[in-house]
Amino acid sequence: MKPQEIEDLSFQIIEKEAKDHGFDKRHWPVVRRMIHTSADFDYIHTIRFGNNAVEKGIAAIQRGCSMFTDTNMARVGIRTTELTHFGGTVSCLMTDPVVTALAAAKETTRALAAVDLAADRLDKGIYVVGNAPTALLRLIQLVQEGRTDPALVIGLPVGFVNAAESKQALMALDIPYITNAGRKGGSNVAAAVVNALAIMAYETAVHEIPCHSDS
Repeated sequence: MKPQEIEDLSFQIIEKEAKDHGFDKRHWPVVRRMIHTSADFDYIHTIRFGNNAVEKGIAAIQRGCSMFTDTNMARVGIRTTELTHFGGTVSCLMTDPVVTALAAAKETTRALAAVDLAADRLDKGIYVVGNAPTALLRLIQLVQEGRTDPALVIGLPVGFVNAAESKQALMALDIPYITNAGRKGGSNVAAAVVNALAIMAYETAVHEIPCHSDS
């Protein structure tokens, strides 16, 4: 089978097993792609969308926003075709020498230092957290202090220490977010969310392009 045939069949299986999932046409593509990436139907019950997150995310991508991830795994998992169509970029600052120096000077994690470095460039952009709760907690702090204003936060850190708690803190913010309740998550799932939004952004833009006749 060709890759597209495998994906199409996978989606058919997901649709069959998800049955009456209750999501609308904007939210379901996001959840479905999360399930496709993880084979975990639990996201149907734990996913959380806040403050028109899907619409805000699509609009940000169509504006060609800057996007930052907390891991290179998330960065390489994000499709670039749709993002570059709109002039957008996706970056991970974890290996930036400035981040390394900041983390050492402040005796903190590189994930947290990467958020600090990205803060000035994040206004109306998207921050994607798929691994580090420290990154999400720092981002939440900067938002609360009015030091950055992201268009969307995708917060899906995974693990046993502060993963669930950081997501709960994100859900308390009055900003657009996509997250889930509990410990599950991961860079691959976070990238899947971005990919779903990017595909919808591209398809929406294409369908809105008027057709012109030669006459």
